[in-house]
Order: sequence, then C-alpha cells, then structure tokens
Amino acid sequence: MRDNHPMPDENGSLRVGVVGAGAFGRNHARVYRDLAADASQRVEFAGIADTDFARAQSVAAEFKTRAFLSAAELIAEGVDAVSVAVPTVLHLPVARELMQSGVDVLIEKPLAASISEADELITVAEAYGRVAQAGHLERFNPAVRATFPLLTHPMFFEVHRLSVFTPRSLDVDVVLDLMIHDIDIVLTFAKSKVKEIRAVGLPILSKKVDIANVRMEFESGCVANFTASRVSTERVRKLRFFQPRQYVSLDYSRQDVLVLTMEDGAPDTLGMDPFNPASVVASALPGIVPFKPKLEQQEPLKAEIASFLNAARRRSQPEVTLEAGRDALAIATQIVEAIAAHSERAHLRDLTRARH
Repeated sequence: MRDNHPMPDENGSLRVGVVGAGAFGRNHARVYRDLAADASQRVEFAGIADTDFARAQSVAAEFKTRAFLSAAELIAEGVDAVSVAVPTVLHLPVARELMQSGVDVLIEKPLAASISEADELITVAEAYGRVAQAGHLERFNPAVRATFPLLTHPMFFEVHRLSVFTPRSLDVDVVLDLMIHDIDIVLTFAKSKVKEIRAVGLPILSKKVDIANVRMEFESGCVANFTASRVSTERVRKLRFFQPRQYVSLDYSRQDVLVLTMEDGAPDTLGMDPFNPASVVASALPGIVPFKPKLEQQEPLKAEIASFLNAARRRSQPEVTLEAGRDALAIATQIVEAIAAHSERAHLRDLTRARH
C-alpha cells in the first residue's frame, strides 16, 4: 500500500519537523534550525510538536520555529521528514501515523518498546514506501567511521559508557538508555550472531537498572564486555578491541582512534597494560607501530540528520536501517531479561526491598 503523498524533489527543499520537545527533541530542533539557516542545505524547519504545548512553545521560540500540539498538526503543514523523539512507548503510534501519512521518519533509539512493535514499524515503512532510519547516533561518530576500514577479525571488545545521573530517560533502564549505542556498534563490528549473554545490573537512584555489566559471546568466538552506568561521577565513552596483532582504542567523546600494530618478529609484549596505550607507546618497543587515522571532527547528530535527509531526497536505504535498530533492541531485550534472571538468583530484589 502506498499513499499519494508526493515524493520530495531531490533538488528541491525538504520540509522537516520534530515530534517530542524533550532533551533529544530539542537537540534535533537545534540541528534542523542550523540546516534551515544554510541556504545550500535546502531545508525548511516547519516546527516542533509535543502534547506538552508549553514545552513545545519554549523550544519553538528558542529555535525560531512554530509549535504544534500533535504529529497530526505537523502532517497538516506538509512535512516531508520528521524526527520522532517522544518517549519510547510512543515511538510506534507516532511513527506509524507519520509514515501512513507519507512522511519519512528518523526514530530515536531504542527503536521501540518491544520486538513486536519494532517489527510493526518495519512492516509499516515497507507498506507505505517510507524512508525510516533508526537513531543510533554513534554510527555517525567520526571515530566510529574511521574504525570501519581497520576491522579485520575482532576477537575481544571492552566497552565503557559512564554518565552522571540526570532525570531524563528514566522510562527505560541503562541498557536501553546508554548501552544500546555500544550494542549496535559491536554488532556491526563483530558481524556474527550472539551465542551467549551473561549480565548483572542494579537500580541505584531510580526504579530501573542504573548500572549494568554484560559479557557477550559470539558464534565467531569473539567476546565483548560492556559496562554502562548513569550514576557515575565521571563521563566515559570508550570502546577498545583486539584483533590479530592489533589493538584499537576508540574514544567517542574525544572523537579519537589509536591503533597499535605488532609487526612480524616484534618482541613479546606480555607484562604491559594493553588498556593503557600511552604505556605501550612510551615503552618504544621495536615492532609496536602506533597509528592514528585522520578524521574530521563533526557533531554526530548533525551527520545523522544530514544522512537521513539525504536518504529521504534520494529515496535510498538509510545508513542505519530499522532492521539494524531491531537487532540492537533484540540483544538489549535479552540483556534486560538476563539481568532480571540474575537478580532473582541473587535475591537482589529482596535486598532492595529490605533497604527501602
């Protein structure tokens, strides 16, 4: 089934909007405002919608656009492409309404509240011929993009994503809030099916899990360790991995990549700290060759939205498909279930109740 909504002209202007005026929606609005201010981008920012109209008005005033109460009002304005930044439980109804009305969508992560809802989003996008992109922001981080050409056969990942506590996104736990970024990246890098998941997590400052540790094994034999926390005293966003004769360290925040390669005949490096690249480089051991790929600093959100709008213009497959978003959600869901099972075995719920 296809609607009669006219396809955007590849060389014409795109009318864009945002549904959801929370922290994520505000950032999307900021980027759309900046794109609209650049005539070469051929973007018209139609407005931002939120059921909290006062909040929508506040964001609209900040970025010099119009406020609306619903997605339906945005649709009536003739928008071509919209960012969906509402709470996760509303992703399906909002994105479905937009796609059925002929609007392309960029849906913030996590893609949906359940696998069945993610499947429905995929079905609707296909039925109505819409460009629909999953909002996995880190795919557009320059450090991630610079790492893709370096991949050979990753066998061990160590990932840390730590953040200070904020009251946003408390409708989901830390796995779906923060860790899902890294799940998507590791799934993309490893290119193998997940074989086993072990996980532990605890609620600290909210009713949801705020800190989690996961060990994931792939059918290829690759192993990945993830730690995610939203109750840390520091901000850390790092991914490091080993592959034959090579170690790669990626810092999302600094948009920086360091590669250490062991040349043939290099001496044994046992005894050094493999997670401290500075100590390896400083050791100046012969045969250990450090390398930093050149990359251009860029805001990932701006790159993500530009990629989405480019796909909308060309009617092409987005860089991050809904299927990829579903894959990350499926693994995140398994992790949440593994954490719940571990909590039962360890009687953590009883201990939490006793504390309160």
